[in-house]
Amino acid sequence: MKIAAIGEILWDVFPDGEHLGGAVFNLAAHARRLGHEVFFISAVGEDARGKAALARMAELGLAARFVRRVAGQATGTVSVRLDATGQPDFTIHRPAAYDYADLSEEDLAELAAWRPGWLCFGTLHQMHPAARALTGKLIEALPGARRFYDVNLRKQSYTPELVLELMSVANIVKLNDTEAVQIQRMFGRPLLDAAAFARSFAVEFGWEAVVITRGAQGCAVWRQGEWIEAPGYPVAVVDTVGAGDAFAAAFLHGLAEGWELAKIADFANRVGALIASRAGAVPHWQPEECWALERS
Repeated sequence: MKIAAIGEILWDVFPDGEHLGGAVFNLAAHARRLGHEVFFISAVGEDARGKAALARMAELGLAARFVRRVAGQATGTVSVRLDATGQPDFTIHRPAAYDYADLSEEDLAELAAWRPGWLCFGTLHQMHPAARALTGKLIEALPGARRFYDVNLRKQSYTPELVLELMSVANIVKLNDTEAVQIQRMFGRPLLDAAAFARSFAVEFGWEAVVITRGAQGCAVWRQGEWIEAPGYPVAVVDTVGAGDAFAAAFLHGLAEGWELAKIADFANRVGALIASRAGAVPHWQPEECWALERS
């Protein structure tokens, strides 16, 4: 599977240290760990954090071919505070270098010739007009790529108009159960249960699938008329940062493998749980570890 992913690359700054992250970056890194070809499109500053980000990308096996170096802008950071259960609260610092990602016509032609099967994007990065315009160029240049939208609503980092625009161009949408409620309220819709929400919005927007994550309770998925609910895996949570992004990568992996929907959802739950049991959004892990998880 070939994935083109565009989004923020930033350092998650915890009280006890920093870990490289960014929602779509995490998805890209975990997809690479699962053996897929990935090009990640973003930008870093010409600063120490930018150099460290590029070095970490190399360690993760991610090519930096389309990561721009931007003079005069700091590499992105977000301050992360964890509550007693490992749930994060984010303070996003902008402007940041990733707001100034760019691709030349030659870059777009190279990506088009590469023919990715998926174009992945989220909400936060698209708040900057230049980033949204660049994503539009990618959609136009990659007409054969299906589009995976990971909603990831962060405070002061979305508008109803932007969410509607991104939902309108997506083929598969992933969000958590809280975001499903937020979106219905955002657009003045009656509150539906998860299955009715997924079915209704999928029909309205022409989505192939809707993926609703439920934290420790697992996930629910609507895909082309099929609805399943898959239980999660209990783990000792260190922090949940990046767990949903790892889940997304695992979900795409299962699609690429041609698995039945129940197996795809189960594997994605396993990967998300494993990442939640470790520090940072992109810790070292091996796919075989996921299959060892058990429900008590």
